[in-house]
Amino acid sequence: MSIFVIAETEKGARGLCAGARTLGNEVALVSLSEATRIAGIADAVYAITVPVDALVESAAATVSELIDTKAPEVVLVEPTRRMKVIAGKVASKQGVSVITDAKSIEGAAATSLFFGGIANRKTKSVGDIAIFTATPSIFGDVQPSGSDVVEEIAYIADDTVKLRSREALPPAGVDLTVAKNIIAAGRGFTDEADLQMAHDLAAKMDAEVGCTRPLTEAVNWMPRETYIGVSGLMLSPEVYVGIGVSGQMQHMVGVNTAKTIIAINKDNNAPIFEQADYGLVGDLKTVLPEIIAKL
Repeated sequence: MSIFVIAETEKGARGLCAGARTLGNEVALVSLSEATRIAGIADAVYAITVPVDALVESAAATVSELIDTKAPEVVLVEPTRRMKVIAGKVASKQGVSVITDAKSIEGAAATSLFFGGIANRKTKSVGDIAIFTATPSIFGDVQPSGSDVVEEIAYIADDTVKLRSREALPPAGVDLTVAKNIIAAGRGFTDEADLQMAHDLAAKMDAEVGCTRPLTEAVNWMPRETYIGVSGLMLSPEVYVGIGVSGQMQHMVGVNTAKTIIAINKDNNAPIFEQADYGLVGDLKTVLPEIIAKL
């Protein structure tokens, strides 16, 4: 089986190429930036140089043409905002749908959450190609392999999207899709300064810090890229620690496939305790300093 990987980040490229190797015998990486021009992780690297006055998303036309030429059976896409746009455009050109947030993949079929996370469904593409968005974590601890073959692909202009202006935004500094351990901050954090404790705990656990939706949209304390939930990131970490997280379905659906779920909340009736493997009832301002000191 021939598999394409389209990724925006280095970790995403490495992780998805490693996962692709478990699914097929031919793995090709579509690289849209220097960050993903990585040797030794795929059988071929198709390098597309996007002009500085164009959007990365405008590479969709080039990717579609490449897929027409190489005819992969499966395309794995890193679920970043830009890559999702490319996935949608490519799928439209191929006459298929994107199967999003795959929890597991078997051949051209994927299992994903349904009805807001209360059920699983198995979906298979009815076309000649299956396009999935997936995080590398669904493949477990696997390593990429491949040759150093890099092929430059000529950029084809996409006249359906045009760059009008560009504004630099502060980097999120985190990629939760490849994190093995995740600390999630919820609305139990009543002071923005207290979030430092979540970061301190993450440093002790080799973890990354995410959050529930209110911390990104209601108070704007954390970047949008760190929001976990049904309309945010869908993750499968080794360990998830929810601190001050109530445990509403909209959030928990994003991590309910974690191998271990730990909850810290001062409300012993919080719904998160029903899903947690381990729970600690206590005020985070008291509990976290003690845990960090112990670690």
